[in-house]
Amino acid sequence: MLFNIPLLIAPLVVYNAFAFGLMGTTIGDPWSAPIFTIQMVSQARWTLTLGDLMIVASLVLLFVEILKATRTGMGSIVDHILSTLLFVAYLIEFLLVRETATSVFFILMVISLIDVIAGYSVTIRGARRDMTFGPGPHG
Repeated sequence: MLFNIPLLIAPLVVYNAFAFGLMGTTIGDPWSAPIFTIQMVSQARWTLTLGDLMIVASLVLLFVEILKATRTGMGSIVDHILSTLLFVAYLIEFLLVRETATSVFFILMVISLIDVIAGYSVTIRGARRDMTFGPGPHG
């Protein structure tokens, strides 16, 4: 059952922890806080922010969620339902909570939506491939 919990719940929990000061108080937008800056060969400076890191981590979790969607059986149905409920939680929080009205949270919500759509699409595609009509090749 633990394997069915959507991994994209982690960014939601981490986002809320930062947004509501559970990770310490920050002045201004915590998502624009630079993590590091690298001087590129082109002499440009590339800065990775906390928001960028959150989005990249969520994309990695999305990849794992899509791999999980290839499973068949009752666990897969539970996973899809939980992913849908998680997307609804993202949507409700985005619409109703002032601290989540940011681009970072919006992108996390879209990643959750992609997880829901991809999960159902992969499952339906796999079910079509497994479906046969009439007698098999030996009968």
